[in-house]
Amino acid sequence: MTAHDSHPDIIKRLKRAEGHLKSIIVMLEQGRGCLDIAQQMQAVESAVSKAKKTLVHDHIDHCLEHAVRDAGKNAGAAVREFKAITKYL
Repeated sequence: MTAHDSHPDIIKRLKRAEGHLKSIIVMLEQGRGCLDIAQQMQAVESAVSKAKKTLVHDHIDHCLEHAVRDAGKNAGAAVREFKAITKYL
């Protein structure tokens, strides 16, 4: 599968989330305050959520659009794929 234009942005967001997640583990091991830890957890959740939305929207904009135009794939299959991926939004 080829990389999409959005993949570098998704990778950047996931690496940011990875950094936050590692810092959460260290914070827990150090006995840091729950407020600070919760704030970092929110940052991880937000970064992953934004990465996921970017991926799903990119798929809808590009992959499904091409699938509908592709003579080898029927519209019914494209609609089923659309329904399947939107559950992740």
